[in-house]
Amino acid sequence: MTNERRVLVHPDKEALAASVAARFLTKTIDILDDLGAANIALTGGTMGIAVLEAVNGSPARDTIDWSKVHFWWGDERFVEKSSEERNERQAREALLDHLPVPPENIHPFPASDEIPDIEEAASVYAAELQAFAPEGQAFPKFDITFLGVGPDGHIASLFPDRAGIRETEATVIVERESPKPPPQRLSLTRPVLNASDRIWLVLSGSDKASALGLALAGASYTEVPVAGAKGRKRTVFFVDKDAAVDVPENLIAPSY
Repeated sequence: MTNERRVLVHPDKEALAASVAARFLTKTIDILDDLGAANIALTGGTMGIAVLEAVNGSPARDTIDWSKVHFWWGDERFVEKSSEERNERQAREALLDHLPVPPENIHPFPASDEIPDIEEAASVYAAELQAFAPEGQAFPKFDITFLGVGPDGHIASLFPDRAGIRETEATVIVERESPKPPPQRLSLTRPVLNASDRIWLVLSGSDKASALGLALAGASYTEVPVAGAKGRKRTVFFVDKDAAVDVPENLIAPSY
């Protein structure tokens, strides 16, 4: 089993979203052919949602049997269910509401008006993960995990020099004081994310260049969390030119 880290550079945000969407559709078909089902972990953010919108707009969207796909989230803002800040709501509006996905195949984190206590909400999501895990495991094997990257290098809601990025036992952590609003978050932990077969990081903009450069240069993942994102089979950084300015040439894969 190989563990590759590749950087694929695109000319702009639009081309980036379209390319990731096309690859996602193709890979999902392959996964369903091979395994009969797929577990996908989604992310929020500008590019994460742009990719979902591009998937929704693709002619290939309806070639997939979506009844065999389960959707999860890498993290969530702990706000009310109807809040526009929820990654779940944004993903539903961009893609999920347009697909024939059985409701039981969509696994959102609890909202603050569903389970007001954030610690209990974390426990509930951990139980949901375990309910769909192979026997003896604590969480399902994600086939593709999407991650965004913050200018500070955070992934999901695992921030630099916080307890969450160091957690190795729990599957879900609580972040009460996020450096970016809203302050309360729920997040999968690094071991869960890194158990994914494929981690796809999608980032654009010059404000992400430093974090990307540091990650690829071998920075400590506690200081630059994205440096610790490593899928079991493959880790791919899908970036635009602005985000790639600090990436060594030898790490940039040929375009496809």
